[in-house]
Amino acid sequence: MKKVVLAYSGGLDTSYCLKYLKNEKGYEVHTVLVDTGGFSAEELTAIEKRAYELGSAQHANLTIVDKYYDKAIKYLIFGNVLKNNTYPLSVSAERVFQAIEAIKYAKKVGASAIAHGSTGAGNDQIRFDLIFQTIAPEIEIITPIRDLKLSRQEEVDYLSQNGVHYSWEKAQYSINKGLWGTSVGGKETLTSGQPLPSEAYPSQLQKDGEEKVTLHFEQGELVGLNGKTDKPSNNIVALEKLANAYAIGRDIHVGDTIIGIKGRVGFEAAAPLIIIKAHHLLEKHTLGKWQQYWKEQLGNWYGMLFHEGQFLDPVMRNIETFLQDTQKTVNGTVTVSLKPYHFSLDGIESENDLMNTGFGQYGEMNNAWTSEDAKGFIKILGNAQNIFSSVNKLDHD
Repeated sequence: MKKVVLAYSGGLDTSYCLKYLKNEKGYEVHTVLVDTGGFSAEELTAIEKRAYELGSAQHANLTIVDKYYDKAIKYLIFGNVLKNNTYPLSVSAERVFQAIEAIKYAKKVGASAIAHGSTGAGNDQIRFDLIFQTIAPEIEIITPIRDLKLSRQEEVDYLSQNGVHYSWEKAQYSINKGLWGTSVGGKETLTSGQPLPSEAYPSQLQKDGEEKVTLHFEQGELVGLNGKTDKPSNNIVALEKLANAYAIGRDIHVGDTIIGIKGRVGFEAAAPLIIIKAHHLLEKHTLGKWQQYWKEQLGNWYGMLFHEGQFLDPVMRNIETFLQDTQKTVNGTVTVSLKPYHFSLDGIESENDLMNTGFGQYGEMNNAWTSEDAKGFIKILGNAQNIFSSVNKLDHD
């Protein structure tokens, strides 16, 4: 019997795919769920149980949180990546890594095909297909929802006709949680003018007042929180828990999808936003002007290519090498104030702080040059524009 691996989430779309591939196409269906930090142990157990009830020949839950951090999130922090200066790639980054692990699993079990439940109108279909065809071009890609142009009701009806009577009521808001943030979709995000209501977000305000939190970075990585050292992935989870009590990290991202249409999605990403902003502040103190300039350019490119599923392009490894090299002096502690619905950066302490030197204080005094040195520098600095202005007889009106 032909064997297919289905990237499975337990939802309606992938449940339909499982039943359809088994009943209509005659495949032996192997299901795999790739956890990037969004599932509890109880949820993983429930999804595995449902997969077997629907006819999966073999199900695997693959938890890759630390690998996801090491291969992806670390570089998103190094690059201070916020898509359109807003979105920390909460879902787009995890989809790429779910695709990588799913296709590797398909090769491992000897599948001749791999399937996913994406529609033909979103970004995920591209991320999955690009990864699949790059890593295993010999494996056929099957996408029942996209190919059959199915409506939600048609999927529900088919499952019901085949003896599957789970409750498929569509939630008012779709939630997708991972280590690097949670996306929130609803009827408001299908419009251009409506905000998501407060109750749509998973975390609600639990604390008032203000709370200080310290983030300790070593070579750009978050290695400590409030004086306690732990691995970065655990620190992200711990910071998310602290900040969620203040309902921090809510926003709506508007951007260009890979297929060329505009898209809008809400998200809640307290820890990612705090970490990126704190890391960026520390870099302002510990990196040179041109390091920061080129990091901004390459970090933006890295985020764009990652978002569009081009993670396996070799230029991504080149950019990662650059980003890693820039982090040698990004060491120190950043103090952040948590408040209801927002946070503020208080300041940093670092042995690599380029501001705390004996060379001078901005706007106050200089200790390393004379007034004559300053006058000569300014005169030479202005040579090019002075020559251009003189030759072309500009009056600068």
